[in-house]
Amino acid sequence: MIELKVINQHDPLERKVEKQHEQEEFSPMDPPDAYSPPNLEAVPYKEMHPFLRQLIDEHQVCIKELDAFEQALLQIQNEGLSREADKKLRDFFHFFDNNIVKHNQKEEATLFPLLHRRLIENGEHGRGHDALTAVDMLEDDHVKALQLAAVVFNFFGLAMRLPDVSSRLVVLDAALEQGKSLVELLKLHIFREDNIAFAQAQRLLTKTEFDEMEIRALPRN
Repeated sequence: MIELKVINQHDPLERKVEKQHEQEEFSPMDPPDAYSPPNLEAVPYKEMHPFLRQLIDEHQVCIKELDAFEQALLQIQNEGLSREADKKLRDFFHFFDNNIVKHNQKEEATLFPLLHRRLIENGEHGRGHDALTAVDMLEDDHVKALQLAAVVFNFFGLAMRLPDVSSRLVVLDAALEQGKSLVELLKLHIFREDNIAFAQAQRLLTKTEFDEMEIRALPRN
């Protein structure tokens, strides 16, 4: 069910994007909260360009679907697989294919390339040989989400077909754990886009550039 054309085309890296300017240092034993990053300069929703607001609105729909998927995982963990739980899983993976994947593709085709260039021009990139920006991290998240979704989908499918009870429970437990990881990854990814990347875009890109993105993102007949 899941379209995974790009999964094997990229080897996702664990990347940390460091800005050129000084910022507070944290001990590895006491890292900052992922949802409270340093130097966060949030932009109110009403001050965002309509194109960014559209992306944020799509994120809110995703959050609701992720909450429903998370509840389905808890139901399976407590009660085991059932027809009701199976339907909830299928509904989520259908949404993943038709909404989340397409949303990510839209970001990669419109917003990300220009934002990446502007961040480099503004000195907001890593110090290594490759000038990595926050966009690189977000694109890695997109690939990781595809990979995790494929793993979860296949594990659940396998668990439903295995005749041996003990083997089925082992695979089911793995599916649940990977499913929870997928929810965590996507929710944190959405937070980073809404509160960091989109704020950077609002600051560095022009209204005309956003207007052009909005036109390019319109569905084609």
